[in-house]
Amino acid sequence: MTFARGLVHKSTISRELRRNVGERGYRPKQANEKALERRVQSTSKKRISAETWKGVEEKVRQDWRPEQISGWLKKHQEIGISPEWIYQHILVDQQTGGDLHIHLRQHGKRRKRYGQYDRRGTLPNRVSIEERPPLVEQRARLGDWEVDTLVGKGHRGALVSLVERKSRYTLLQPVTQRLANLVADATISLLLPFVDLVYTLTGDNGKEFAEHARIAETLKANFYFAHPYSAWERGTNENTNGLVRQYFPKKTDFSKVVQSETNIVVDKLNHRPRKCLDFKSPFEVFFDQSVALAT
Repeated sequence: MTFARGLVHKSTISRELRRNVGERGYRPKQANEKALERRVQSTSKKRISAETWKGVEEKVRQDWRPEQISGWLKKHQEIGISPEWIYQHILVDQQTGGDLHIHLRQHGKRRKRYGQYDRRGTLPNRVSIEERPPLVEQRARLGDWEVDTLVGKGHRGALVSLVERKSRYTLLQPVTQRLANLVADATISLLLPFVDLVYTLTGDNGKEFAEHARIAETLKANFYFAHPYSAWERGTNENTNGLVRQYFPKKTDFSKVVQSETNIVVDKLNHRPRKCLDFKSPFEVFFDQSVALAT
């Protein structure tokens, strides 16, 4: 058998045609799809049972990412399926008319507008993040929260977003307008059930946090403000907001969103395993450690 540069053996061509010719002849795109499907099916038959794939599909429909599913299976069931295999399985499902792909998070670039703080003015009695205890940055305890608001279409309504830094436990509540009193009421309402685990809050410099002193006094906590144009100082909240946008895109009118809708999203986010938590869920980390601290 001999090969020339840029050429392949005739048996290779014959095998390729035999496997991939369709009713309209040989088409490269169709051939690639068939090869991909055979690869996934072949690998799955050898190592992964149909029952396991069914479980994978259930988690995809719960909006778990392939990396989360892979890590969870390895940790809890000692089953090795790479994220790439799961992506390929979803791709084949899509090509055969399935709907698994609609549950994948969209990775389009998000652009957040900065440079607006100068027009908002300076909030009175604000305490800079520079005065925040170092252990908050270290995620050394439960009880340090980041707070933000997501704005809806046409600035109609907003969504108050809270996330606990160590566990990534998330809380959401819609407000009809992004007014300081409504945002403060929502923040207090969300955190009061966990008041024993509220030590600090960190927000940005928006006017919606003008009642930060009332929030701090009611919750017996300290409220700190990140530097202007420094979203990375609230990186946990920024990342969480990106996850929330999968369910409430920027065109959402939050004045029409009700609490029951946000509860569904909160439940999904808090029960999905996270790589940064060693594939535990925020719910597990927050409540397991809460119980341990209380005993």
